[in-house]
Amino acid sequence: MNAHFTSSSEISDTVTRAAEASLTWAATPVKRRAQALEAIAGALDSAADQLVPMAKRETHLTEGRLQGELVRTSFQLRLFAEVVRDGGYLDSRIDHADPEWPMGARPDLRRTLIPIGPVVVFAASNFPFAFSVIGGDTASALAAGNSVVLKVHSGHPELSRLTGEVVASALRTVQAPDNLLQLIYGTDAGVEALTDPRIKAGAFTGSIPGGRALFDLAQSRPEPIPFYGELGSLNPVFVSRSAATERAAAVVDEYVKSFTLGAGQFCTKPGLLLHPAGSGVRDLLEHAQLPDPVPLLNDRIQRGFATSLAGLAAHPHVAPVRFTESSTSTPPAPSVLATSVQALIEDPTLLDEVFGPATLIAEYEHDEQLLQLVEALPGQLTATLIANENDTLAPQLIDALSRRAGRILWNEWPTGVTVSYAQQHGGPYPATTASMSTSVGSAAISRFIRPVAYQNLPQSLLPANLRDEARTTPALVDGKRVERA
Repeated sequence: MNAHFTSSSEISDTVTRAAEASLTWAATPVKRRAQALEAIAGALDSAADQLVPMAKRETHLTEGRLQGELVRTSFQLRLFAEVVRDGGYLDSRIDHADPEWPMGARPDLRRTLIPIGPVVVFAASNFPFAFSVIGGDTASALAAGNSVVLKVHSGHPELSRLTGEVVASALRTVQAPDNLLQLIYGTDAGVEALTDPRIKAGAFTGSIPGGRALFDLAQSRPEPIPFYGELGSLNPVFVSRSAATERAAAVVDEYVKSFTLGAGQFCTKPGLLLHPAGSGVRDLLEHAQLPDPVPLLNDRIQRGFATSLAGLAAHPHVAPVRFTESSTSTPPAPSVLATSVQALIEDPTLLDEVFGPATLIAEYEHDEQLLQLVEALPGQLTATLIANENDTLAPQLIDALSRRAGRILWNEWPTGVTVSYAQQHGGPYPATTASMSTSVGSAAISRFIRPVAYQNLPQSLLPANLRDEARTTPALVDGKRVERA
């Protein structure tokens, strides 16, 4: 196996090892699983002086950004360790036998969630730590009790190799199973692994075409499997009339910081700003100070950005606000284009994501146009309202946007995605392929577990979290929540 291409025979061997490791890991006590996650987190922290410089060389991201991302990565591992120890994620349910049950005599039934099996994770380019080798997808799959086959992203192969070595070393210190996390290289290798019948789920962060192709493969297998793809999002921002009147300059300043953060290479970048006619927002953006150009992650992203932006700028209903030849140069200067809400409603192609330091603004004439636009929006990761509580349109807009987006923000900006218990990073297609899940936060573990009910089993043969005595996890017992036995 090398850092450029993993052969077909190597894929078969890799998945064989993953299947064996997954069985052992699923049977490992949750306390040891938590210790393993914490060991990985500590190892990442200790290796920061090696990892961050290598990431900087391969991705063009700044040292400060990468250091912060590495901290986020180790934090989410420790968060999952807490989740595993608590055991609430198992959703344990115990129904004791009841001969008087209104539906007829009820048998003893006990339900819990078990690991789904080996998972293929496709690493992302824009977050070389937090959404890559040991990012949220891998961390949540390991926490759930599964092995992971990680398809390395071509944008940072050497960082991936080093990260894999750090993780493997940490797992050895806690006697975790061998081959719990294995790396493979190459597009064909990822496809072959995903279609192997021993793989039970897939996770992906990337483009709509790439993610949709993998989703279709996962669904067309003889045994279809869950595929959790985060694909793309415009992340619209709606500015109310009152907010534009009171604080247009502040809104523009904050918007510029958000859409240019990380050179616009965040999946939550606000790519569309809706503002009222006569608000002065366009004029303010025309004269706003934009950051200097910085290199994008890699040549492929640069080419894709330049092509998408040039196509958008050439649209007959799009006008330049801040757009020059340097907007599609290498590195590209941040740019702003303008259209109308009516044009967006009439031509959905204007709602396609442009991944990079560019944004589209659109003027609306009356509030009802915003509701019409929401109906035309494809699924989104986020939607933001810059408004006041007494804005009459706010309740309707929030209600409508909740059917289009996974996270609704009020007077804050979407490029901050904290790792926490209540976070939702997902949304209706094409934002993701599974709108009922999240790829960020503790709820991400639910993607890689499935329910099993046990009927009339002896106590000694039940999973520990379903036994009556010495149960150490919360459970729903005969319909009532009980924290511990």
